[in-house]
Amino acid sequence: MDVILSASLGLLFLVVGTAAVFLMYYLWGFPFDKATRTSAAPPSLMRLHRQLGWFYVLIYIVLMFEMVPRMWNYQVEWPARTVAHMCLGMGVGFILLVKVAILRFFRHLEEWMPALGTALLVCTIMLAGLSMPHAFREMVLASEMGDVYGDDNRARVKRLLESAKLPEEAPVDELSTVDSLQAGRQVLLKKCVACHDLKTILDRPRSPLDWVGTVDRMVIKPSFNEPISEFEGWQVTAYMIAISRDLQRSLKERRAQEEQRVQADAALAAPPPSAEAVATATEPAAPRPVDEVAARKTYESVCSQCHELSEVEKAPPTSEGEVVEVIRRMVDDNEMKVTPEQVTLIEWHMIKVFVHRG
Repeated sequence: MDVILSASLGLLFLVVGTAAVFLMYYLWGFPFDKATRTSAAPPSLMRLHRQLGWFYVLIYIVLMFEMVPRMWNYQVEWPARTVAHMCLGMGVGFILLVKVAILRFFRHLEEWMPALGTALLVCTIMLAGLSMPHAFREMVLASEMGDVYGDDNRARVKRLLESAKLPEEAPVDELSTVDSLQAGRQVLLKKCVACHDLKTILDRPRSPLDWVGTVDRMVIKPSFNEPISEFEGWQVTAYMIAISRDLQRSLKERRAQEEQRVQADAALAAPPPSAEAVATATEPAAPRPVDEVAARKTYESVCSQCHELSEVEKAPPTSEGEVVEVIRRMVDDNEMKVTPEQVTLIEWHMIKVFVHRG
């Protein structure tokens, strides 16, 4: 089920449930003849309440038809949110069965209906609170990545796929089309999340080569549900490469906010530097015997896998320490695969271009 449709049904489920319960509160305020089991409430409102109730049941069945099969696809222990989601969903189903049974067979228990309706509303609100924020987060993420299927980004995906060590038979031209990228997104949402939380996947942007290796490992793993085919693995790899630039930008923004907070705390706690320390820190580093052309090419080929180089140029590091910290983050947080020689070349180039300009 598409995430937009799922979120819409969840919102409708909450609205219908809330309307039905509060309408029930209103109807129970009318006189009720226990002998004939009839209410003085307007018949039209009684019919509306009944229709809302059956509409609520219908939405519940549709949602369960989509969600229950996923329970059998998990190969790892369920996360806490999934367990809570499952328990609340089963609770809603149980209360619905009890209400239907009372209406059909045990009318002498009708006085339980307000309590059961209230319990149903509580479960519905909690269920929506657990699931809908994640659905809307996915919608926002999709809206923020408006250029994923654009010509420029697809050209970038094609270029990166060609250097990502895919098998020779992989149709790179086809994998970088809009239809193929959209198919890769569906593989991510339908099959990858059977074993992995979507947040875990999206919070760790990787290089194209790393995505190829990661997806290859997932494809060969045994699966209780329909396995990912080799071509689907290529499609989801292409899609992850397509969105990695936006994921990297989002991660960079969150990291910058966290660093600002840490730096502010450290500035308050640290004593001011001495004049001698400031003078020493601003002295330019001694020239290093490094091949300038090789350094520039290494920087461009390695760093462009996850970022647009223009992003670095907009907010370049201003000291050697910042250059080292940037490279360290790329290796530790983004799992950038580089050799010590490449690290030396990238560091030298960034220091020369951004710190000691000219």
